[in-house]
Amino acid sequence: MTAPSGAPSGVEAEARHGFASSLSADEFKALFRGHPGGVAVITADAGDGPVALTATSVVSVSAEPPLLIFSISTLSSSSDVLARAETVVVHLLDANDIEVAKLGAARGVDRFAQEQGWSRLATGEPVYDGVRAWVRCAVIDRMDAGTSTVIAAHALESGFGRELGAGDAGDALVYHNRTWHRLSDRSRIDA
Repeated sequence: MTAPSGAPSGVEAEARHGFASSLSADEFKALFRGHPGGVAVITADAGDGPVALTATSVVSVSAEPPLLIFSISTLSSSSDVLARAETVVVHLLDANDIEVAKLGAARGVDRFAQEQGWSRLATGEPVYDGVRAWVRCAVIDRMDAGTSTVIAAHALESGFGRELGAGDAGDALVYHNRTWHRLSDRSRIDA
């Protein structure tokens, strides 16, 4: 991922503008703690065993072609595999998938132990069984960004455990202020 032609990169912009200060890590975390994010679990296997992590940074970028992006902390135990994987599976979760979300967020556990059902796609990627939806993607680009890596991916194949119709509330799972939340019909605001 590169800056648009003629646009300065972040480093060039900082050097040109001479930023004297920036938010501290704690200030930045506090800022985004109040900004809810949808919950996803990302799995991959670069040849030496499957990995998984929970992410709230998954964003659709384009429908034609079907592209999405997400970021991973380089401090994550899964970051090495995700840095090498050619494909990933992004699981888009709802409140019925809370155990999968917690598993992907847990530290120091085998995320592919038999307690949680999972299998492999015909192409080899690990996929959790019965989640609301998943999408198999080819990684098309990576960009280092501070202590994270932003990954751009092209959607290749998808599957649904629970499909939503247009306008259906569903039971969306969001992470907000260090807590899991369910969005349902009761949380709808009609504008």
